[in-house]
Amino acid sequence: MVAFWKFTALRVGLMAALFVVFLYLHLGVIFSAIAAAVIAWCITYLFFRSWRDAAAAAVASRFSGRGRPLRTSTEISDALAEDALTEQDGARSAQPDRRQQPGA
Repeated sequence: MVAFWKFTALRVGLMAALFVVFLYLHLGVIFSAIAAAVIAWCITYLFFRSWRDAAAAAVASRFSGRGRPLRTSTEISDALAEDALTEQDGARSAQPDRRQQPGA
């Protein structure tokens, strides 16, 4: 996913720089935004093919199911704790819908 963010940063950076240039040329906010977006797209399409292909491959890998799952540190620690409890007392099954009654 680094390639995706690198390509996105390039395109957004180009758009921002071109937007400032067009505003400096007094083209108006709307026209400057449209022109900056179109020209940034053209520049990245023509001159940054390898970056675009790498970004597309990263996105395709993420949504195809081949990419590694994203897990937070909390999810990982919870999974490790659950695994430890299961190994400690394997005969008892986890029943998350049953709660102990107070005083029982």
